[in-house]
Parts: sequence; C-alpha cells; structure tokens
Amino acid sequence: MSVDMPETAMIFAAGMGRRMRPLSETTPKPLLKVGGQAILCHALDRLDRAGVGRVVVNAHWHADMVAAALEARRAAGDGPRTVLRREDELLETGGSAAAALRAGQIGPGPFFLLNGDAMWLNGPQAALRRLAAAFDPAKMDAMLLLGAMTRAVGEVGRGDFAVDAQGRPRRPKGGELTPYVYTGVQIVSPALFEDAPDGAFSLNLLWDRAMARGRLGMIVHDSLWFHLSRPQDIAAAEATLRSTLDPDHDDSGVHG
Repeated sequence: MSVDMPETAMIFAAGMGRRMRPLSETTPKPLLKVGGQAILCHALDRLDRAGVGRVVVNAHWHADMVAAALEARRAAGDGPRTVLRREDELLETGGSAAAALRAGQIGPGPFFLLNGDAMWLNGPQAALRRLAAAFDPAKMDAMLLLGAMTRAVGEVGRGDFAVDAQGRPRRPKGGELTPYVYTGVQIVSPALFEDAPDGAFSLNLLWDRAMARGRLGMIVHDSLWFHLSRPQDIAAAEATLRSTLDPDHDDSGVHG
C-alpha cells in the first residue's frame, strides 16, 4: 500500500563539503549554483512541485548564508515553507534527522530526507511522486532512490548498492562493483529511528539495521541524476543542463 504525498521533508545542508573545496570554503555546498540557481533551491522547487508544504533545513557551516537564502525565498513568495535548524555541532545525517524528529519538527508520518547536494532530472513521473507511490510503511522503514551509474553526471566511484533476489538493496561484497549509487533522496518512516542513538551518526547505521530486517526498499531513478562531489562536477552538471530539457522545468505544472 502506498502512502499519500508526505507533507514534510528535511534537507541536510549542514556539512562542510570538503571535497568541493575551494568552492565550499566561502559558500556552503548546497548554495553553490548550477544552472543559475543554488542546488538547495533546485531541491526546494522539486519538493514544492510535488506538494510538500514544509521543509526543515539544517545548517552549520556558514549557517547565516543558508538562513539568508531561505529568507530570500520567503520574501519572494517561493515555497515550500522552510524551518531553519541550526546545529552547533555536526550531527551527520542520522543524528540530524533523529534530533529533528525528537524535537517534533518532522513526522509523525512518513517524510522525505534529501541530501543538500541532491539534484536530478525527472523522468515521465516526478521522482518524489514515484517514491511516495512505491513506499509501503507496513513492509519497509525506508525507501531509497538509487541511481544507475550509467545515468550519473559526475564521478561516482564503485557504486553503493546491488539488488538481492527479492528486489531489495544490499551492500557490495568485497571488491564487487555495484550498479547503483544512492542519489541523496529517500522517503522514510519514523520507525526507522526507533532506538536510534543520541549524537552524531550516519544514516548508514539505520539502513543496515533495516536491511537486516528486510525493511529497506529501493526504486531506480529513471532519468539523469547529478553526483555533485567535486568542483569539476559542477561544470559537468552545467553542461548537461544546457543540453537537456527537463520536463519539470516547464511552466505547465504537469511534472511536479
């Protein structure tokens, strides 16, 4: 059974983006521009078109710049409504989401979690809508949007996940080359965070727990996606956007 479109999401924008240096030394990575717009704003626009009304954005590195960017969107009347969550210490992805959940800023139903550098082109149906339609919280605690390495713009290394015989994600074995990479987009249930530790930790800890219980799902993205890790990846993304028409960027509102 699928879920309704989540009303809430969280975007991780607190990290220092070390691999994106020197660009990230003076600008937080999510505010670097691709196609004339900050990466963070691309994600917020995607969420807005999908019908998500409220987004928590955490911030640490150059947090005032993130705050100013969100305020500029509010002043311009651009959705969705955003809530800034300042973090005095880096909590990593798992720790940040768990803290926001405990504070009542996300949940109690399923919600989207996006990395601050997540950027993608939509296929025939918007990726966020595909995730919501495929997610069944009775059977899974999280569903990842995985990208095929062959459809990645940017260097992706050896891959993150393979798929087991039941169509569920699994970790690579030894030096195995795997076909899929996590795109930085997922939908999760608060159940994923049951018994989560306090403080800083990676979502990988909770994914591994869910995998062990057979409760981690996945779908494969059906269009191009961007792996924005190094400065040269920005240039590759710019070139792709110049040569590719993204249906989500038209004015019809059909591909939210």
